[in-house]
Amino acid sequence: MGRQNVQNDLQDKCGVVGVYSYDESVDVASWIYSGLYTIQHRGQESAGISVLKEGRINTHVGMGLVSDVFDNNLLDILNGNVGIGHVRYSTTGDSSHENCSPFVEHKENIIISIGHNGDIVNSTSLRKELLESNHEFKSTTDSEVICHLIIDEYNKSGDVVLAIQKTCSKLIGSYSLVILINGVLYAVRDPLGMKPLALGRSDEFLVIASETVAFDSLDIPYIRSIEPGEILEIDNGKETSYFLPKEEHTANCMFEYLYFARPDSIIFDKSVYEVRLNVGKRLAQEYPIDADVVIAVPDSAIPATLAYARESKIPYAEGLIKNRYVGRTFIMPTQKDRDIAVKLKMNTLNSVIKDKRVIVIDDSVVRGTTSKTIIKMLRDAGASEVHLLVGCPEIISPCFYGIAMATKEELLAVDRTTEEICDEIGVDSIGYISIEGLVESIGTPREDLCLGCITGDYPTVIPDDLLDNE
Repeated sequence: MGRQNVQNDLQDKCGVVGVYSYDESVDVASWIYSGLYTIQHRGQESAGISVLKEGRINTHVGMGLVSDVFDNNLLDILNGNVGIGHVRYSTTGDSSHENCSPFVEHKENIIISIGHNGDIVNSTSLRKELLESNHEFKSTTDSEVICHLIIDEYNKSGDVVLAIQKTCSKLIGSYSLVILINGVLYAVRDPLGMKPLALGRSDEFLVIASETVAFDSLDIPYIRSIEPGEILEIDNGKETSYFLPKEEHTANCMFEYLYFARPDSIIFDKSVYEVRLNVGKRLAQEYPIDADVVIAVPDSAIPATLAYARESKIPYAEGLIKNRYVGRTFIMPTQKDRDIAVKLKMNTLNSVIKDKRVIVIDDSVVRGTTSKTIIKMLRDAGASEVHLLVGCPEIISPCFYGIAMATKEELLAVDRTTEEICDEIGVDSIGYISIEGLVESIGTPREDLCLGCITGDYPTVIPDDLLDNE
């Protein structure tokens, strides 16, 4: 799995965008840039854009934020009416320039560029098989594994859709893909529908994106989600859907609702904001606490905190103020450094907290290191009591599907009682939403959600080499 960020115990793998202009004279690079900028929260290590022009794929990738990687001059050079874009966090594959996406491969009879959100859990064995077949790799990503598999299958059949179908039949894990192959744009979602992928369309443009906020920024109407197992082909302005074998259930990632997606997004055809409101209301029902004020760990816990305040009639206040200009802070060598990094991102509003019984709501607690620092900040600000409520049940197992999460022995809730957790992070009490409460808040049947990290029951087979390293 990938390295951890000191502020966020969780990191999603990526965000993807694909844009097709019905007018061949219109260049789409600036549209892809805008879409990526909108979903920047999904990946801040690297960014890249590929566009097709006269049978050639022009690509630029780089480390850093979208605004760091691209400027107007560069966007002017990336000409073409169809293209894809990608923002990345590393889960499979290190954070380095050679692992930036979209990944591009030019062969005799196929030109391919691919962007991938998710994680292929059997990528190690697939890579080994490809190496034994004399495939050469430029990166350590599972995206390149998918790329080579498609090339291999296309060389056998000469049929792109069949090549994608055959490739997907070998993949175990999560994948939402945007792919350029021989001038045609494809959007692909795994049969379990683990990661979101949506379609937007106007009279001038068709847009594929990880989240619908990308459509909002481009003023493109949201049409629908790409279906689990769907291969959507966009060729010469015509859309054609093909499908992979259907699974009995889906496995939508519940963390998309709680943490990753922006609150103004619609994912899996549900409003993220409404789900988070439901979570806060349910927390108030499950944990009625006598307190003076309720505050949020910004930003993703704010909707749940507002709903908790409404339901409980306890005043809501901004007790933690976020510095929005810090940018990313990487792993620090000492605990003191890590504490400073958290304080760079957040500060207490002492007048709200001093001498108050405070309820603080967070979207999730993984290792507890950030929570511990925040609780200490509230204590130092004069809180008389601190009660932590969490919009996610106890995390007891790692994620293998594209979330860079702590190993099992690092997880706060593993092998600790509630009292031990309270002592560890310094709270008077802690309450996690129940699994049933979370499922009802989302409004999706339990069997159609991926809850592996909170139940240990995964929707796919997990290779032994990954389980050994958990």
